[in-house]
Amino acid sequence: MVDAKGQSLAPQQTHLVKPKTRKGKRFLEKRGPKLVEDAKRALFLYGNDTSQTVKEVLTDLHKIKGTDAHSFSRKNPDVKPFESGGEAPLEFFCNKSNCSMFVLGSHSKKRPHNVTLGRLYDFHLYDALELGVEGHRPISSFRGAGTAQVGNKPAVLFVGERFDSEPDFKMAKSMLLDMLRGRQVEQVNLAGLDRVVVAYAAGASERSLLLRQYRIAFKKSGTKVPRVCLSEMGPSLDCVLRRSRLPAVDLEKEALKQPKLTKKKEKNIGSDLLKGRIGRIYMPKQTVDKMALAKPKGLKRERREAAAEKKAAKHKASSSNGGGPAEGQQQQQQQPEANRQQAAAAAAAAAAGGGE
Repeated sequence: MVDAKGQSLAPQQTHLVKPKTRKGKRFLEKRGPKLVEDAKRALFLYGNDTSQTVKEVLTDLHKIKGTDAHSFSRKNPDVKPFESGGEAPLEFFCNKSNCSMFVLGSHSKKRPHNVTLGRLYDFHLYDALELGVEGHRPISSFRGAGTAQVGNKPAVLFVGERFDSEPDFKMAKSMLLDMLRGRQVEQVNLAGLDRVVVAYAAGASERSLLLRQYRIAFKKSGTKVPRVCLSEMGPSLDCVLRRSRLPAVDLEKEALKQPKLTKKKEKNIGSDLLKGRIGRIYMPKQTVDKMALAKPKGLKRERREAAAEKKAAKHKASSSNGGGPAEGQQQQQQQPEANRQQAAAAAAAAAAGGGE
């Protein structure tokens, strides 16, 4: 197919990019498919013409998305996701910005205050949904409700049977979850749950969609479970579903594939029909006699008793050899006395011999 200027309307074919440097290889690996994907980044951009209402809606959605959002300020008249060939510049912008979602704002006489939500798979347009804004109150008009902290998780509620029965409402539910989910975590702290986003499938029309955001305040209740109080913090958005673009069958099948997790190889483990799982364990030589083991109180009492018995045996052995300590002191006192008597007798004998 070609347009009036003779240009082809078929989407451009992507070519495989081979890295030439290690830095380029790491860059491509970072953008490549992963077992646990990163948070979906969203690209906010404007079409050929926009209104002030659309700008305020995109500003509020950008605030809700937080750090995982990237915005363009210039007009992009060539971006038309519902026309053949109009998705090529959109895919190019999302590839350059590393964004897997987009929010396009436009305004025309046929479709006033139009906001288009869409997703990409492998940087190819996957699906898209148009929302017509009928009523909007920005976040700035709710000044007394407070603000949400960056990184906190919102609770998302969908009220209405249409979210489970009608295809367009199913798509809207899936897109809103991807937009508001953020980074995947295993557990959520109760203090980090500070807001709730409620989507109502109700209104004046059968295709009406109402979005409200409330701030959560935990009050004391006298029990372990706190009392929850809600206050509207904006934005308040009333819209109606318009055009939708469903994904292609082959592209949807490819996008919904779940990767098989490769099990880590277990070494020295085999199987037997009778014994079942058999493993071999290699243990180094252990010197049990030198190991520092925990010493209970019973061992301390035994050591005290052994020390007392050893002391008693030593005392008994010393008393049997030369008497006790008292007898040894008496012997030491008697020896100097005998020495003095012998010295006196020798002196008397010498004096008697000199007299003769």
